[in-house]
Amino acid sequence: MRVGVYPGTFDPITLGHMDIIRRGAKLVDRLVIGVTTNITKSPMFDDDERIAMVKREVEAIEGDIRVVGFNSLLMDFAQREGATVIVRGLRAVADFEYEYQMAGMNQQLNDRIETVFLMADVGLQPIASRLVKEIAIFGGDIHKFVTPAVREAVVARIAARGLRQGEA
Repeated sequence: MRVGVYPGTFDPITLGHMDIIRRGAKLVDRLVIGVTTNITKSPMFDDDERIAMVKREVEAIEGDIRVVGFNSLLMDFAQREGATVIVRGLRAVADFEYEYQMAGMNQQLNDRIETVFLMADVGLQPIASRLVKEIAIFGGDIHKFVTPAVREAVVARIAARGLRQGEA
């Protein structure tokens, strides 16, 4: 069985992430979505909230898809899951430079697991979770970037934390 891992913080999960999940699920027998916390980021949603959000969003996608939280080196997590492939999405040249470096480091850690890059759909390339949160905090409409359920969660979190800035 070919197992792939698609790792990320998914804070929040965007339509760009969903595109990579849909397409990645077709490449492997099982796709494990690894939800982690990036220590260089301040998440809007905690680990359990992000895992629940991703699970809800991928329910309708065909294929054997699991959503698992992890807090370790990606290659250790991938090995525990029995993965032979890491799936990564690319939006732009800047993504490629970072991802290329990460793939090289990961190969040094475990050369039995390959990294596969999927180009983001052209219409979804500019979407980034960081930008979605920023737009929402400043009162902008994020419906083009996330599902209605995710939009509601983001708007509610901003309201609950009193994060809203300025007027759109």
